[in-house]
Amino acid sequence: MNRKIIPRTEAAGLGRRLRQEGRRIAFANGCFELLHVGHVRYLQGAKEQGDVLVVGVNSDRSAAGLKGPGRPLLPQEARAELVAALACVDFVVIFDDPTAEGILREVRPHVHCKGTDYTEATVPEREVMKELGGTVRIVGDPKDHATRDVLAAIARKAQNSGP
Repeated sequence: MNRKIIPRTEAAGLGRRLRQEGRRIAFANGCFELLHVGHVRYLQGAKEQGDVLVVGVNSDRSAAGLKGPGRPLLPQEARAELVAALACVDFVVIFDDPTAEGILREVRPHVHCKGTDYTEATVPEREVMKELGGTVRIVGDPKDHATRDVLAAIARKAQNSGP
């Protein structure tokens, strides 16, 4: 397993250690169900907000609750490994909650980064970040990449290619 992937039980200790070292922690999260260019740009934008980027990957159960039946396509371990393979990502932790509030309380990042499908006012965890003394930043390119669109394109091409 990739050394960048840490167990949830080590998240709080990681956050403490990074803060003691004086490192600015940026946190991003998502299902990362089928890694695409929008995810890469989001995570690169998140990395620009800190010295260290910690990425929370929704567990299979959490992703299924958010995405619906038949999802996620890839198991949580594979999704975490794909995210960890990106140069801009320093640490990955799988979390089982419907929102990132719990993991944010454990890691205590300086900045919580969300994609451009949010505004600072619509980020579900904005109050938690306020309590923690951190900020919320919207990063990445315009939200015109989506896993559902990639899946639809694959289905169309498979349907049109014949046997």
